[in-house]
Amino acid sequence: MGSKNKLKRFNENETFENVIQPTREEMTTDFKWKGKWASFFKNDNPITLELGCGKGEYTIDLARKYPDRNFIGIDIKGARFWRGAKTAIEEGLTNVAFLRTQIELVEDAFGANEIDEIWITFPDPQIKYKRTKHRMTNPDFLASYRNILVEGGCINLKTDSEFMHGYTLGLLQGRGEEIIYAHHDVYTNTEAPEEVIGTQTFYEKQYLEQNKAITYIKFRLR
Repeated sequence: MGSKNKLKRFNENETFENVIQPTREEMTTDFKWKGKWASFFKNDNPITLELGCGKGEYTIDLARKYPDRNFIGIDIKGARFWRGAKTAIEEGLTNVAFLRTQIELVEDAFGANEIDEIWITFPDPQIKYKRTKHRMTNPDFLASYRNILVEGGCINLKTDSEFMHGYTLGLLQGRGEEIIYAHHDVYTNTEAPEEVIGTQTFYEKQYLEQNKAITYIKFRLR
């Protein structure tokens, strides 16, 4: 993507009512919407997050399918989620928002028990040991997710990385967390949840064309 095109998308994001782009200082001091997302959406419907949302494919598709829920895509790269934000506006989806910030600040963005469900879609697996702290399912991230989820709230991990799948599954089993569903090749499983195989990201479609297995885990934190 050229720099001019990126700049155009950044500028257009500034005009979108469904895009929130706080500074890091605003996030870590007294973020306006923390604990108040019901006011942003003007309803008390359950909220689902897509962390590292990229173009926002899951955010948008789930918002279409579940109009009685609210969806927030989070990514630091605003030029990517521009597509999702624009699509939501074009289709009149009022249950969609995009937040430009780092995933590590998720507890600064949301209050306790404010989120009903989390989707982590095709994150960087951070395979090198020294990158463990950046894996989006490491114990520190899981603790942050637990602090913002309602009691019984679910987390979904969908990835093409066998390493990420195995790392997360082993961690969850070792901690005694509740694993609701897990499969190493979800498209070969006739019992796969519809929201898993019925929505595909841009990169996922490429992986499937290359015959790469897509893994999936749904779990709850005790």
